[in-house]
Amino acid sequence: MFDPKLKEALGRVQKPGRYTGGEPGSIYKEKDKVDVRFAFCFPDTYEVGMSFLGEKILYELLNSHENWWCERAFMPWLDMKAEMERLQLPLYTMESKDPLTAFDAVGFTLQYELSYTNILAMLDLAGIPFYAKDRDDRWPLIVAGGPCACNAEPIADFFDVIQLGEGENQLPAICAEIEKAKKEGISKKQLLLNIAKIPGVYIPAFYDVTYHEDGRVKAITPNEPGIPARITKAIIKDLNQFAPPTNFVVPMVGAIQDRASIEVLRGCVRGCRFCQAGFLYRPMRQRDASLLNKAAQDLCANTGYEELSLSSLSTSDHGQLEELLDDLNEWAPKEHVSLSLPSLRVDNFSQSLIEKTTKVRKSGLTFAAEAGTQRLRNVINKNVTWDEIEKTCTIAFNAGYTSVKLYFMLGLPTETDEDVLGIAELVYKVVKTWQVHASNKKRGLRVHVATAYFVPKPFTPFQWEKQIPPEEYLRRTRLLKDAMRSKAVVYNWHAPDLSRLEAALARGDRRLGPVIAWAVEHGAHLDGWDEYFQYQTWLDAFAACGLDPDFYTVRGYGEEELLPWQTLSVGVDPGFLLRERRRAY
Repeated sequence: MFDPKLKEALGRVQKPGRYTGGEPGSIYKEKDKVDVRFAFCFPDTYEVGMSFLGEKILYELLNSHENWWCERAFMPWLDMKAEMERLQLPLYTMESKDPLTAFDAVGFTLQYELSYTNILAMLDLAGIPFYAKDRDDRWPLIVAGGPCACNAEPIADFFDVIQLGEGENQLPAICAEIEKAKKEGISKKQLLLNIAKIPGVYIPAFYDVTYHEDGRVKAITPNEPGIPARITKAIIKDLNQFAPPTNFVVPMVGAIQDRASIEVLRGCVRGCRFCQAGFLYRPMRQRDASLLNKAAQDLCANTGYEELSLSSLSTSDHGQLEELLDDLNEWAPKEHVSLSLPSLRVDNFSQSLIEKTTKVRKSGLTFAAEAGTQRLRNVINKNVTWDEIEKTCTIAFNAGYTSVKLYFMLGLPTETDEDVLGIAELVYKVVKTWQVHASNKKRGLRVHVATAYFVPKPFTPFQWEKQIPPEEYLRRTRLLKDAMRSKAVVYNWHAPDLSRLEAALARGDRRLGPVIAWAVEHGAHLDGWDEYFQYQTWLDAFAACGLDPDFYTVRGYGEEELLPWQTLSVGVDPGFLLRERRRAY
């Protein structure tokens, strides 16, 4: 039965299906028969969270333990948030409708820096104190993991436990320690000391940070015996040991990516110098084609999905991709299941791939060229040539494709106006290629061009770089816009304010914790949504805490400087990153 307050709230909001639960594939257990209850919180809306493959993987993995129960919670949209506050209805999980305070652990995935305010907003809705130091043994353990954990310093003071690396081994190990602690009655402090022994687990409270007078980090020092000076990420050596999930919770309200999805490989061999994911998920490991085919068929049968996505950072680098597609095409067309490869590379695209992925339905092509000139692509180690781009577009246009998305960045190290104008020249060449090779000219061509404002990220060769000022970024977008005159081209660019804040949070230190808390207390949430992002609130937050966002963005970092994320290691030698930076120049 629904709580009367919840029924009242649901009757007053748009899309109540975001909050009802009961979706096909949901897992229910008897509360008195489970020893560990884990709330998996996605710090964004239901539609975004239900598109996230990582949650589906860990939801099935934790629930495979008979005496553990993993449930889901999401950031409510503002109408529901207002109703929950009005009715004093605490944030709850989709399955049991219990408040987050009823759980042993509350876990957040750190996928995007602009979701940090949602984490605190969700804790606030749940009635849980923001800071770990304010939560004694009565409160759930607040846990984090995901790519942004590689520099969790800006939010470190909010979390008890941070997982660095791949969670398939770590999270069950944490839950096992929680179960043991409950049965033995040990304290939170001792539980954290036990959890700290798990590979790749970082306990922020066990480290003290000091600063120079100018704000640079002076030292990061363990404050408990036996705590290592550096934490190295956890890694799964053989992905075949963890079969992809074959049961998804099928959303009631359409997710942004509402389809069956199978992770075919993890990592990337490309080594693009701007790409954080390429370094975080090293080394590249792939699952066997036979395992993937069986899992994909089971997943589509169990969920009823009619689109299957083969996901990874670089799907076309899978060594058995052609064999896998042959296996999938044995059954997918009969079941009216279409195949999509969202991460194709320009330099290994082929006629064969086109034929094997368009048997049911054609989708548009998306390529990340990243830079407009060969010189700049060499700088960033994006080893793609115009000849390869032309060959790929020729194959696609011959096959009847009429839509292409091209992604670039502005503000990359060493970029000049010539490189910016090179984007327009490359796009013009793509249009000309369509005019020469298109087999379907009735519908016309649509080229969607998008440019992002370059954000230097930790654990990349560009982690030390300056971010160009926002006004310079906007000048470059205007320069590019004026150079692209074709009616076939649609150009969109990211707002600079958002990317400036992303850079500050990505490379920040622990002094940013109060900045984030101040912003939340003054109305910041859903910052990843343009209609709710209030940049002035953030500028006021920095000012209130005596900090300047330029310190983390346009200042850049010295090569000899102690970086805020120095305590953590993703397994890539810092000396290698430095050599790659110098090779770029």
